[in-house]
Amino acid sequence: MKLHFEPNLDFQLQAIESVCDLFRGQEMCRTEFTVMQGAVDGQLALAYQEEAFGIGNRLTLLDDEILKNLQAVQLRNGLPIDSALRSGDFTVEMETGTGKTYVYLRTIFELNKHYGFTKFVIVVPSVAIKEGVYKTLQMTEEHFKSLYAGVPFEYFIYDGSKPGSVRNFATSSTIQIMVVTVGAINKKDVNNLYKDNEKTGGEKPIDLIRATRPILIVDEPQSVDGGLKGKGKEALEAMNPLCTLRYSATHIHKHHMVYRLDAVDAYERKLVKQIEVASATVEAGHNKPYVRLVKVQSKRNVISAVVELDIQTRSGVKRKEITVYDGEDLEQTTGRDLYANHSIGEISVAKGNQYMELRYPGGEVFLQPGQAYGDIDKNALARQMIRRTIKEHLDKELRLRERGIKVLSLFFIDEVAKYRRYDEEGNPVKGDYARIFEEEFVRVARLPKYKELFENEAVEYLAEQVHNGYFSIDRKKVGGKTVEMFKDTRGDSKVDEDTYNLIMREKEKLLDLNEPLKFIFSHSALREGWDNPNVFQICTLRDIRTERERRQSIGRGLRLCVDQSGHRVHGHEINTLTVVANESYEDFAKNLQREIEEDTGIRFGVVEKHQFAAIPISADDGSEQPLGAEQSETLWTFLKDKGYLDSKERVQDLLRTALKENTLELPPEFEPQREAITAILKKAAGRLEVKNADERRQVKLRKEVFLSEDFKALWDRIKHKTTYRVAFDNDKLIADCVKSIQEAPQISKTRLQWRKADIAIGKAGVEVEEKDGAATITLDEQDIELPDLLTELQDRTHLTRRTLLRIVKESGRLGDFKRNPQAFIDLAADAINKAKQLALVDGIKYQQLGEYYAQELFEQEELSGYLKNMLENTSKSVFEHVVYDSDTEREFAEQMEKFDAVKLYAKLPGWFKVPTPLGSYNPDWAVLVDTDEGEKLYFVIETKGSVHANDLRHKEGAKIACGRKHFEAIASLHADPAKYVVAKQWSDVPVGG
Repeated sequence: MKLHFEPNLDFQLQAIESVCDLFRGQEMCRTEFTVMQGAVDGQLALAYQEEAFGIGNRLTLLDDEILKNLQAVQLRNGLPIDSALRSGDFTVEMETGTGKTYVYLRTIFELNKHYGFTKFVIVVPSVAIKEGVYKTLQMTEEHFKSLYAGVPFEYFIYDGSKPGSVRNFATSSTIQIMVVTVGAINKKDVNNLYKDNEKTGGEKPIDLIRATRPILIVDEPQSVDGGLKGKGKEALEAMNPLCTLRYSATHIHKHHMVYRLDAVDAYERKLVKQIEVASATVEAGHNKPYVRLVKVQSKRNVISAVVELDIQTRSGVKRKEITVYDGEDLEQTTGRDLYANHSIGEISVAKGNQYMELRYPGGEVFLQPGQAYGDIDKNALARQMIRRTIKEHLDKELRLRERGIKVLSLFFIDEVAKYRRYDEEGNPVKGDYARIFEEEFVRVARLPKYKELFENEAVEYLAEQVHNGYFSIDRKKVGGKTVEMFKDTRGDSKVDEDTYNLIMREKEKLLDLNEPLKFIFSHSALREGWDNPNVFQICTLRDIRTERERRQSIGRGLRLCVDQSGHRVHGHEINTLTVVANESYEDFAKNLQREIEEDTGIRFGVVEKHQFAAIPISADDGSEQPLGAEQSETLWTFLKDKGYLDSKERVQDLLRTALKENTLELPPEFEPQREAITAILKKAAGRLEVKNADERRQVKLRKEVFLSEDFKALWDRIKHKTTYRVAFDNDKLIADCVKSIQEAPQISKTRLQWRKADIAIGKAGVEVEEKDGAATITLDEQDIELPDLLTELQDRTHLTRRTLLRIVKESGRLGDFKRNPQAFIDLAADAINKAKQLALVDGIKYQQLGEYYAQELFEQEELSGYLKNMLENTSKSVFEHVVYDSDTEREFAEQMEKFDAVKLYAKLPGWFKVPTPLGSYNPDWAVLVDTDEGEKLYFVIETKGSVHANDLRHKEGAKIACGRKHFEAIASLHADPAKYVVAKQWSDVPVGG
């Protein structure tokens, strides 16, 4: 296969043009020149550099002219305008996957075409990127020659052991491109670049490079510089560059920004793949003393650690992050006996040696950030993630194979040994991940859904052919022979070279449908510098929750895919990257947004002063020109003064509402640009899923109702307070507890919950929307230690151990306890407490206190509500409007307004409470009805979606039962007391008698 490059992508041409226009007015300089040896100092160094070493670039522009060009480019591209030329460093920001390497390589040819520049040095941070750049030069050679009339050019990788190529670089009159890693130039006492060498005529290679005044192109400068005054930055300056062009998606130091295509622009313009996340989160897995170290820290000289623990809460065991200190007892911290004799030991915050000691019965373990003790079986989780990745892969194959698109999947693992090990004789042996992959591939491939993909295929054989690992190789002597072994590396060492060579050589081969290899396992080799356009799945078999590598990992699969002819295929309906991750999709999206903000400086949901500067306006002569920085700031100030933006430039709800309702205020002079201004603001404000901008309203009493004799009579019948006593039958309680446990839902083992969501990156931030694809998988845990069941239940139910033992035995569900101890404890405690609550209600007796709720409280306690939850302008209510909590309440109020028999009613305020053993109870309505016979009926009504006791939640039903007994207890105070009724609609109220 031969990859085809698209020469007319507007965003790439804009980036190229932005750099070339920096030198507008520069004369063509293609002449060879030689003069006497010796450097030219002072101002002439910028104008005309002639040394005895060869042919160099020549710049005739003054700083003021370059600054003027820079400002014009920045204005055109809507970037902040620089007021002075601080250096010769110019920044191009391009999101990963948008063709950054192609852009700076083509910029070389454009600069040569317009200005005659011929000497270029590309500096990269790692072996991976070096090999990637060299491969791209090979693949684009014919493409560039066809675009630029066969212009001759040469390119090479600088090798310190072969400095002769540097002399040719200095003396040749053709375009020269040298690719070098920063590691080959940033150590003056070690690198051959700074040593005299007879192969360069006795000169130092660095002097030959300096003489050419090369244009430096720095790929990923944040990794090259080593800081503003780092070794890398010094090495760049030592080359005496004409200028330095800096390309990255994640600049730390912006320098002079000339073009920006950030993550938001790339996603919104569909220049990269759509991202979706299949998230795997563990549920009901609280059966071991789980401790995960998140980070260690030192604040005000106090050393501590942030850990994740399973904490006992009122609603059950919850996994939470808390701060702990040396010597802390985790049993006390968590409130769980499971952590007995587990404590925190030494905490180290030393750079490069961060850890926390966890002491447990019989030993201790030293956890590094991200590591966990007492977690679920890692291989069980990995198996499910590998299986999900295979299924996602094959689903895409079903859709894309007939379109000639090869699907690839990429696994990132934490250590090579999990994929490949070696026996005592150095022979390779499949690691756990390789073995799991082959087992799961066979299982999934045999599903009927994928039958058409594997017709006439030996699936077991194929399972061994479709995956491989790309790892660095270490050659060792084992048993008298030299063997090659995979090893863990960081991706920047010498032994990584062979790995990258192999990967880059096979880049096109991997895209061929006839090549069986589809699933790639890697440790560090593929984290940067390797991007295959047809990666559709990325699975992180490593804990990414404490690492800042979501964006890095995603970057390996963002490029739009290609078909078998090598042509790019556009559209998100085909280009979707599925990330299989071990965190919830909400957390993934939140952390991805944080990484984008930290890496790029993007401020989501923010409008900056310069953002309107590039909006086109018509000049007096009819020509088109940009609005400009000054006018942009004027508009921005207006928006801020109007309250559309806060003091930190963040978009406010007032602006979102104005955009949604088309009521955005603008100064009259900006009205002609309203459409363009609105478009910019809509991007910053997000998807405009704005709730109704309801204003909170004060609800007034309707005095003619409130002061009437009828309302006073109604209130007198319901205002009395009571207290209660409880008596219950112990044997009946035990029987009810047994029945409650028996009828409780089935308990499963620890589960892995899969959820899938689309990720959308916009100006407002990273947003997620859940989609189809949820599933629950059972995990088999073999090493669970059973806790003291009776003690756990005693703490949570306050019953005696003897009673609890009888309940548990008679329930017949002890097998569930062995299957999932914590889940059974939670279920049994909830069932017992539920039975206790019902027993309390059955045995409850209310008696009058002699106290009551004064009618004046209606005037003293202010009532307010939102319009969307308010029935306005009622005629029979004691309040002018009725604030309701549900549709059932709203419909009931509407019915009371329509029924002639209803004389008046009140939605009982929150302060009207009936005491119960389960907490206070607030009934819904007090109603007075006049019958046709002239009889007055008084009601207290509870409205529910169902009037059947079995349909109500047990706590809710119990409170209603208590409410009924409360009103029965005060009924004796009146000959015609208020009746307590549960109703769904008015027809449920017994007004006939």
